[in-house]
Amino acid sequence: MTGEGAAIAGRSYRFSHALCRAPAPSVIGGLRAGDGPDPDFVTFRSEHAAYVSALEAAGAEVCVLAPIDAFPDSVFIEDDALTIGNTAILLRPGAPSRAQEPAALAPELETRFGTMMALPGTGPVDGGDVLLTDDTAYIGLSARTDRDGAEALGRALAPLGYATRIVDTPPDILHFKTDCGLIGPNTVLATGRLASTGCLDGLEIVLVAPGEEPCANAIRVNDTVILSAGHPRTAARLRASGYKVTEVPTSQAALVDGGPSCMSLRFSPIS
Repeated sequence: MTGEGAAIAGRSYRFSHALCRAPAPSVIGGLRAGDGPDPDFVTFRSEHAAYVSALEAAGAEVCVLAPIDAFPDSVFIEDDALTIGNTAILLRPGAPSRAQEPAALAPELETRFGTMMALPGTGPVDGGDVLLTDDTAYIGLSARTDRDGAEALGRALAPLGYATRIVDTPPDILHFKTDCGLIGPNTVLATGRLASTGCLDGLEIVLVAPGEEPCANAIRVNDTVILSAGHPRTAARLRASGYKVTEVPTSQAALVDGGPSCMSLRFSPIS
C-alpha cells in the first residue's frame, strides 16, 4: 500500500498543521469527573494561547477556530474527530452534552480534507481514547467509548494502514490518553497504573515520576514533546532521555479534565 493506506514513518508525530478551537466563556461549566473549582475563563484563554504558541514553535501552522458558547467542552476538539493525512473521521463523543460538536466542526474539516467520513454504526468514541502510532490504533474502552464504537473506528482506520488494538482502560481513568501520550514512533509516556495493566504491551514506556501522573497526557509535535507545566521530575526524565521538552500551563484545562492532547487536531496533508 502507498499513501494513506500505508504506515508512513513518523505520521504519528510529524505534523505540519494543527486545528484548535478557542475556549468559550461557558467552559467554566465544562464536564468533569470529580468535584473541584470552576476554571477561570481569563486564565484559561491565556493558557490556551500559550498552548497554541507552543504548537507553532514546534513547527505546526495553527488555525484557531472561533469559540462556541453552546458547547462548553468544544475547546477539547480532539474528542470530535481524527485527522490523518488528507482524511478526517468524525467521531461520536460519549457525553450527551457533546453529541452535536462533530456536526459543528464538520464544515471546517470539509474545507481542509479531501476525504471526510462519519464514524459508522452507533457506538460512541471519544478521540481522547485513541492513541495512534505509525501503524496501530490503540483504542481504550471507557465511560465515553464502547466496544461497538471502537470496532467501527477500527474498520474505518484499516484502509488507512492501521491495525487496531482495543484495550480496557481502568475504570478510574476517564480517557485512555488521560494516562498516556505518544512521544516517539513506538514510545509512550505513561503512568504506572496504566502500564501495569498490559494495555501498552509492545510499546516502549517512559514512566512519569511518582506524584506527577497528570502530565502523562503529553503530545509530540515534530521534535518537541509538549508537556503540562508543573511536573519537573518528569520533564527532567524526558530531557535526560534526549527529548526536547516544552512545558505549557494547563491548570485551567485540568479542572475540566483536559490536557495537551485534547486541545488540538494535528495532521500533515499528503500532496
